[in-house]
Parts: sequence; C-alpha cells; structure tokens
Amino acid sequence: MPQTSTSADLIPRSGIRALMELALLDPLALHLEIGEPDAYAPAHAVAAAAAACRAGLTGYTSSQGMPELREVVATHVAATTGRACDPEHVVITHGAMNGLSLAMGALLSPGEQILLPDPEFPNWRMAAMIAGATVGTYPTRPEAGFVPVPADVEAAITPATRALLVCSPNNPTGAMYPAEVLEALVDIAVRHDLWLLSDECYDAITFDAPHVSPRTFDTDDRVLVFRSMSKTYAMTGWRLGYAAVPDTAAAELMAHLAEGTVACPSTVSQHAALAAMTGPQDEVAVAVESYRERRDAATSLLEARGIACVRPAGAFYLMVDVEDEDTDAFALRLLERRHVAVAPGSTFGPRAAGMVRVALAAERPELLEGLTRLADQVEEDRAARAAAAQVTVGRSA
Repeated sequence: MPQTSTSADLIPRSGIRALMELALLDPLALHLEIGEPDAYAPAHAVAAAAAACRAGLTGYTSSQGMPELREVVATHVAATTGRACDPEHVVITHGAMNGLSLAMGALLSPGEQILLPDPEFPNWRMAAMIAGATVGTYPTRPEAGFVPVPADVEAAITPATRALLVCSPNNPTGAMYPAEVLEALVDIAVRHDLWLLSDECYDAITFDAPHVSPRTFDTDDRVLVFRSMSKTYAMTGWRLGYAAVPDTAAAELMAHLAEGTVACPSTVSQHAALAAMTGPQDEVAVAVESYRERRDAATSLLEARGIACVRPAGAFYLMVDVEDEDTDAFALRLLERRHVAVAPGSTFGPRAAGMVRVALAAERPELLEGLTRLADQVEEDRAARAAAAQVTVGRSA
C-alpha cells in the first residue's frame, strides 16, 4: 500500500487537543483545557444566520469574502489601529488560524523561517510546517509577565528569518504587550525587512489596559492583522475570522490559496459575523467583565493556597506553576485522580516548563472547583516528593 506523508508525520500534535480528547472520555471531567467561551453567540447574529438560510443566501461567495463584510471589517480595523484599511485588503477567513495559515503559505518559501514567541500557541508551528517553513522562537519570561524584551527578539533573528509573529493579548500566557514594546518590534521588523504577523484573536478581551495593535506603528505595510469572531462573540464553531493585509499582492495570494483549500468562508457564518460586528456590543462587555472577575477569583484562590501563577492582563488564560517539569504526567495525573483537564505546558514550549494553562472561560463554579482540585494535587505531589527525599536521606545515612 502507498505510505502516508512523512512530512505530515513530522508536524507535532497539539497537546491541548490530545488532553481534551482524553477528558471527553471522562463524564466527570471539569474542562479547563480548552479556550471555549461559556457564553452563547449573540442573538442578533444567530437571527441573521437563520434569516440568510431562509432567504437561500447559502451559496458560494468570493474566496476573499462578502464585500459588505469586508467593508465593515475595514472600517473596524481602521478605527482600532489608527491606520487606513481598504476593503480590498481584507480577507475573510475560516477562523483566524486559517488566516494565519494562508499568510504563512503566501509569505514564506520552503526553508524560510518565522519567529514565534515562547511560550507559543502550538497551531502556529503546525501552520508554519505545513507551509514548508522553519520555526525559531524568541523568549518571554514569567518574571516579566511573559512580555518579550525587544533585544531578545532581535537576537533570535537569523539570515533565514522572513517573518515575526506577535500575539497580544497572548495565548497561552494572557500577556499584554505595551505600546512601546510593539513599536520596538515593528522597528525591528523594518530594520531586518520582515513581515510582522499580529495574532489579535483576543483584542476585545483586556482587563488592565486597552488593546494596542502593532499595525498602529506600521508605516510601510508589513504588518498583517488577524482577528476572529470566536472569542469576542463566543462563535468558536462558526469558524469565521479575518485578516487585514495592507500589501495588495499578499492579500490576492492569500485569497488564491483560500480558493484552493476552503473555496470560500461559510456564507451563513459571514452573515452572522456581519450582524455581530454591526449590532449591539453589550454582550461583549458583559463577557469581558465576567472573565475579569474569574481572573481575580482564580488568582486569589491560588495565592491563598501558595501556588504561583502569572496574572493575565488579557485573553482568558492563566499559566499556573504546578512544580513539576513533566507537565504531561501532571495533567494526566490530575485528570485521572481528580477529574480536572488542563493543558500541559509542554505543548507551549520550553518557557512553559513546570506550568499548565487553565482556561478562565469555564463557568465560575467549575473553574474554582477545578483550581481547588489542582491545588490539592500540587500539595499531594509536594508531600510525596518530601517523603521520597526523606527516605533517600535515611538510606544514605
């Protein structure tokens, strides 16, 4: 029989999904592993989708997306970045990750490198490898709130580097990059002639300061912005996002790649997205406030139990120090013994060593119960290590 692709075999699997699929087999599991808002899609977006279905508006659209949705997106991007955005430079995508994948396919030749932040969202690496690119990383550190130091980013650039990826608010860390850091990163991209891909899926979910896009500092059209309906409007399964691509040739090539992969974004979801973006935004504000309250409750609980975490400034994730370098083993132990699913730090890269990611999007009672059980497991593991050390000391004596 013919063999499967060895190139595809080399693409790492997301540890988030692997853990989630195990947790789905446990009917008692508390799910803190996946970034899934507990809210519902806005009623006006659902109504728009239903109306589109009833009116028979379910056929193909342009691979680049519906013109009226691109108009709304362009206006929104211009308003939130302070930079003009032409609707012809908007590509409606099958979720933001599809947009990033299209961009990597359009901008990176085989063997060229993209730099990702470490910790990283694993799907970025997967998309880069599918495009035939190589992956490098630049460090972000928990003691600095996982905000990158521009000098570290510049030091990671190699002759093969072609693009730099930035994510603020960040998944998995919840870090918000200050304006001066983003401006410095854009300056680095200019000096080294790099594309800058800005993953802004969580742009609406900020707690301590408003979101700033690196596009604000872009003067020569090298910054691409990627956003999503998934997190802002709790529309994860609708699979709809967009890319603002100021370079005309890059936008056209991304649309061409979309034609050969998804043909076009879901027409029904595009009508829903149009309604979501132009309709009332009250539900977004309510959701963000609920995430803020959950963040504060979660960090207070962990602090009271003596467990370190990095307080997120945006998105809805919490990186928790579980005092175990083998985070895969810890996550499996937590699921098996205490029926709590979290994402192991190993899936996010070396800088997430000893940590797990907890999604604050779970309902508050489930979140706090899950964190209580996580703290219990950390304490049990501490006691087991202390007992083992005492036995070792006794034997050596």
